[in-house]
Amino acid sequence: MSLPAGVATRAAQLREEIERHNRAYYVLDAPTVPDAEYDRLFCELQQIERDHPELQTADSPTLRVGGKPLPEFAPVRHVVPMLSIRTETDTEPSGARSFDARVRRELGLGDSDVEIEYAAELKFDGLAINLRYEHGMLVQAATRGDGESGEDVTQNVRTIRQIPLRLQGHAPAVLEVRGEAYMSRPDFERYNERQRTLGRPTLVNPRNGAAGSIRQLDPALAAQRPLSFFAYGLGETLEWTLPPTHSGVLDVLQTFGVPVCEHRAVVQGADGLIAFHAHIRELRDSLPFDIDGVVYKVNSLALQQRLGFVTREPRWAVAHKYPAQEMLTTVDAIEVQVGRTGAITPVARLAPVFVGGVTVTNATLHNEDELRRKDVRVGDTVIVRRAGDVIPEVVSVVLDRRPADTVEFTMPAHCPVCGSAVERLEDEAIARCTGGLFCPAQRKQSLLHFASRRAMDIEGLGEKIVDQLVDQAIIKTPADLYKLGLLGLANLGRMAQKSAANLLAAIDKSRATTLARFIYALGIRNVGEATAKDLARHFGKLEALMDATEARLQLVPDVGPVVASSIAHFFAEAHNVEVIEQLRAAGVHWPEGDQPAASMSLAGKTFVLTGTLPTMSREEAKEKIEAEGGKVAGSVSKKTHYVVAGSEAGTKLDKARELGVPIIDELQLMELLKQ
Repeated sequence: MSLPAGVATRAAQLREEIERHNRAYYVLDAPTVPDAEYDRLFCELQQIERDHPELQTADSPTLRVGGKPLPEFAPVRHVVPMLSIRTETDTEPSGARSFDARVRRELGLGDSDVEIEYAAELKFDGLAINLRYEHGMLVQAATRGDGESGEDVTQNVRTIRQIPLRLQGHAPAVLEVRGEAYMSRPDFERYNERQRTLGRPTLVNPRNGAAGSIRQLDPALAAQRPLSFFAYGLGETLEWTLPPTHSGVLDVLQTFGVPVCEHRAVVQGADGLIAFHAHIRELRDSLPFDIDGVVYKVNSLALQQRLGFVTREPRWAVAHKYPAQEMLTTVDAIEVQVGRTGAITPVARLAPVFVGGVTVTNATLHNEDELRRKDVRVGDTVIVRRAGDVIPEVVSVVLDRRPADTVEFTMPAHCPVCGSAVERLEDEAIARCTGGLFCPAQRKQSLLHFASRRAMDIEGLGEKIVDQLVDQAIIKTPADLYKLGLLGLANLGRMAQKSAANLLAAIDKSRATTLARFIYALGIRNVGEATAKDLARHFGKLEALMDATEARLQLVPDVGPVVASSIAHFFAEAHNVEVIEQLRAAGVHWPEGDQPAASMSLAGKTFVLTGTLPTMSREEAKEKIEAEGGKVAGSVSKKTHYVVAGSEAGTKLDKARELGVPIIDELQLMELLKQ
């Protein structure tokens, strides 16, 4: 049966275009089309190949989605052995000097001879892979195995979109590219997050993720794992004139479309190696993938040949490590810490272990869900990871070393610092202490929030002063602010008497506030400025709010079950109620008996402000509208009742006209406020 006219040509065009987009997205990190357009092209090619299977070629991007499951991996004999390189465990500069000295000695060079030129690159933490291209087409991919023979993983490697299925330009008859399949940290985290959402097993670390994905017998499952690739060398080549240097080889591989890491350099002598090692050490934690060192190679291929090999390791290369970032240790205890915002974090107390360049005795377990997922228990042997300045964490448990008498850890029901109840809302991973105003662990954060401009608006009470007041045990709760005297403040960190007097005046001024500001100042979880205003309008009195049930709270506009639960738990905590009583005893007050929201002139009306009003700022207009029960939104919709427009109004005015929303000016707004 003959093909319809143009189908073969269209399939070829689609293959070329899709691979061009693949390279732009996965190699150059510069997407050229939206995802929807890429999907449209891909689906079109899939349909053509379904209708005409004879048009599917070995370099078709549709092969990247994975083929049929394999019963086992076929063995592959390496034409050129994939040998490992020697590891220099001396992580100091002396490690680089030792390697340079050995190379110079093997080459018979004296102290007065020229320095050797080296290619310096990264030592990736993934799985070594050999890619075999014949006349530019990827025909086979194999693991390193024992160096002499590996396993055929072609179907799985085809799913790595960074790896070209066909080389660009004029390729050799045979070109074997050697490199590392790896999983970046962002891809690893995204994959694990998706797995957790679906209730499926997660990966232990990026390296295991890469190795497990490549050796997955079902290519369709391998295709779901987000792998990447970097080339770092060659295997067999035929009908190709090699460049004279290793760095030149990598340059040419890039022109063929093979991904090569940008973090590489050509350096001179031991000092150049040391500088590269130090530079990458500084970059290491900001890299999106894991490395455990750098690799030095004599750059000249002719000199590499002269140096040769010793016991299956090249004399011309070495891996220069960094201090290990993962080590084994045991869990002596599990405790919880209370953060500035009340977050309850489980922490493992560890038998001291040297990891990432420091001695580690504590490691975070993040939250209750992570602790349960990893099933960390006292007495367990665990893998601990520390990268740079990142807080050490427990990566996983070595289950075959678990003692028989271990028991699961139970999160506390009460805060270990203040004794207040601990709550964990349904849609949150973090448990929190409910004693926000009282809890010493949250003291600084609650004071700063209490004094903020949109809360009690205590000008001059900043972080530095709060730190001193709390650290010197002068302030324990916000109510203590109203007991401060001039002499005590003036002695605080040598504060100028005028500054102290200004702060006391601001504190005194804050005694007169509004109910909405006071509610917001309490720092109730999930209660922002807008919700505080809604609560004040709805209840009118603080006592009514404090006595409200969760069901009653949910009658307030925009207050759902989560917010209602946070409010109810906050006022159910006796410590918080005590601080509120102390604040009122200190003279903090607001107009009592506010009219119910339903009787206010703008109750239930939504406004949008745009442009510059003649006599009021937008903030002033917003306060006036909200004082009469109205709401101010940031964008225009069909639910908007009025758009208040001033001079130089923007796109919001156009949107209002388009939707037929009434447009008023400042004068008309004032008339509405008077009604």
